[in-house]
Amino acid sequence: MIKKISILVLLMSSLYAQIEVGGYARNYIGVLAGGDQEYAIIQNTLDLTFSGGSGNVSFFANPTIYQSPGSEIDFDLSEVYLDLYFNSTDIRIGRQKIIWGKGDGVFITDIVSPKDLNEFLLPDFDEIRTGVTAIKLNQYLGDQTFELVYIPTFTASVFADPSSLWSRTPAFPVPVTEDYSQKEVPARLENSEIFTKFSGILPFMDYEIMAGSMWDDDPSMHITPQFSGLPPALTGVSLSPQHHRLSVAGGSFSAELAGMVLRGEGAYYQGKQFLALNAMAYPIDLIEKDYFHYLLGLDFSIGATRVSSQFIQQAIIDYDDLIVQENATNTVTLLANRTFLRETLTAQLFAYIGLNKSDALIRPTLSYDLADGFEILGGANIFVKDADIIDGEDPGQFGYFDDNDMLYMKVKYSF
Repeated sequence: MIKKISILVLLMSSLYAQIEVGGYARNYIGVLAGGDQEYAIIQNTLDLTFSGGSGNVSFFANPTIYQSPGSEIDFDLSEVYLDLYFNSTDIRIGRQKIIWGKGDGVFITDIVSPKDLNEFLLPDFDEIRTGVTAIKLNQYLGDQTFELVYIPTFTASVFADPSSLWSRTPAFPVPVTEDYSQKEVPARLENSEIFTKFSGILPFMDYEIMAGSMWDDDPSMHITPQFSGLPPALTGVSLSPQHHRLSVAGGSFSAELAGMVLRGEGAYYQGKQFLALNAMAYPIDLIEKDYFHYLLGLDFSIGATRVSSQFIQQAIIDYDDLIVQENATNTVTLLANRTFLRETLTAQLFAYIGLNKSDALIRPTLSYDLADGFEILGGANIFVKDADIIDGEDPGQFGYFDDNDMLYMKVKYSF
């Protein structure tokens, strides 16, 4: 690993005169607020960017290095691609992050790049998204753009290790075995993914229309039960994660309205596998259904404070009462941001609020620009669980981590 990093640094150094170098170095420490105040994270990060080009060709590379005490250095090429420029067409080839949609903190049409959920939804969103090896073509038609993305091999989202604080694995009162033999999607032409987007700017709004044929980034858990005795009793289960094909179509818009910005985004998904109960009331079956995922958001100011709110809903079409997930899952987000001391001090509050389970994730932060490029940020992750939830009931995606309240600090230098 060190050898690879050294070769990369030497190569980039030898070309320094022809390329632009940027990035940041960061130290990130988080401690759990309860119990014995254990460290939730101690991480050092070096994120570098290299870019350059000549004529109608350019390149971009973004190597990242993460180091934590007691762990091996994690080195990754987050992005590395070539850009080709023509009169009204751009082509990007290589590993890249592709960001679509108008939502904050939610993935509805922003689904081309998979997610790294090793730390749930806590990292910055540019770190949650992972790169995909793709060919992306942009065709410019005045104020409109047609975008085509072809992904030859599937890249799945990354989830937390079962031993992690952020793992959420189903609990069974019987022994569990795991079978990963069906999790991989073979690298064949028929398994490619393709997405299209048409976007434009009108006098009163801007918009995006998209569609795609893709694999579900989140694997469905196929559960095989083992029974014995009369009457039959559950004695064990086998868990087999598998990815399934999805079709999706949707779009987004944003428009200025009386000094505010109204945003909307929605997508219809076809072919999703939902966990369901069987005849014996065990959550071990899968039912295929379509669903609609959408949001409406409003951005406005109250004095010097900028505020953004969103209502988000995922609704299952032709709902079956055996499905474990509720028919409609409703979430609200709230973002409030204000700067002080000539914009060197920023106070921010961001919150997810789950309306179905009355759970929440509340994230206050305070950051200070100590010098040019040098930032100190302190914050908290506060998980809220409904006090009426009893053992065995679903506490919601945020309430599940009620014991993971965390205080953290980040020291970052950008160059």
